[in-house]
Amino acid sequence: MTQSHPGISKAVIPAAGLGTRFLPATKATPKEMLPVVDKPAIQYVVEEAVAAGLSDVLMITGRNKRPLEDHFDRNYELESALGRKGDAERLARVQESSDLATMHYVRQGDPRGLGHAVLCAAPHVGDQPFAVLLGDDLIDPRDPLLARMIEIQEQYGGSVVALMEVDPAQIHLYGSAAVEPTVEGDVVRVTGLVEKPDRADAPSNYAVIGRYVLDPAVFGILRKTEPGRGGEIQLTDALQHLAEMYESAADAAGKAGGPVHGVVFKGRRYDTGDRGDYLRAIVRLACEREDLGPEFRTWLRRYVTEEM
Repeated sequence: MTQSHPGISKAVIPAAGLGTRFLPATKATPKEMLPVVDKPAIQYVVEEAVAAGLSDVLMITGRNKRPLEDHFDRNYELESALGRKGDAERLARVQESSDLATMHYVRQGDPRGLGHAVLCAAPHVGDQPFAVLLGDDLIDPRDPLLARMIEIQEQYGGSVVALMEVDPAQIHLYGSAAVEPTVEGDVVRVTGLVEKPDRADAPSNYAVIGRYVLDPAVFGILRKTEPGRGGEIQLTDALQHLAEMYESAADAAGKAGGPVHGVVFKGRRYDTGDRGDYLRAIVRLACEREDLGPEFRTWLRRYVTEEM
């Protein structure tokens, strides 16, 4: 069910990465177009934004990403062929992607990090809060994380990040948040952020995952943010600065960017940024499909018991 949020209508999806972990499959095909069962991964992300009420989607792309635009555009020749065959089911599935949202595209140019990719969205977003969805994280539609984050942003203002508790041994793979509890069990106030810290230096095992709802004040911070870890402009560094500004400001003017909150997510998340996790995501989603699941689960059980 699509929800309506009149104050937040725009989603930004960074999609300029090279996908080197999936070479050679991504030599000529964007990693975002790799199929997860029978839809490209990027379509799941756009569907999530639309389900949360965000009808305006800006994709930050790079070279060799034209297939992304083609996928969300009409394909009249294919549609005509399916129509002549009377294949209404496949025709509807083909048209679904082009009817999802109002799509826009801008090229990042130099790949200077997630913070720079978000900054590329500034002319399109303007002075309104907006969402950022990273394509490597697929959130199960039965767990409406983004809608909850939008609700918290509308309640408290400022910015909201998605957090998950992870094994402390894995925290070096993520941004780590220093947090304080609030009166709401799934919401914390973020007082600091560190990008991919050593385990001993991590402020917590709350990891930032790929969903953000951001105050437009982040653009001003990103313009001044120097390259950080990996020589890239890190969105985490800008959010850390916003959190510090809010926590240390003594007056309302100093709190103009608002607080930074985190929604602690305990639902179903599928990581498609790693080859092993990508395969596991396909298996999990295929098992849960009504049209594929029963037969596939039967085969999978037999394969595991007989072949392994």
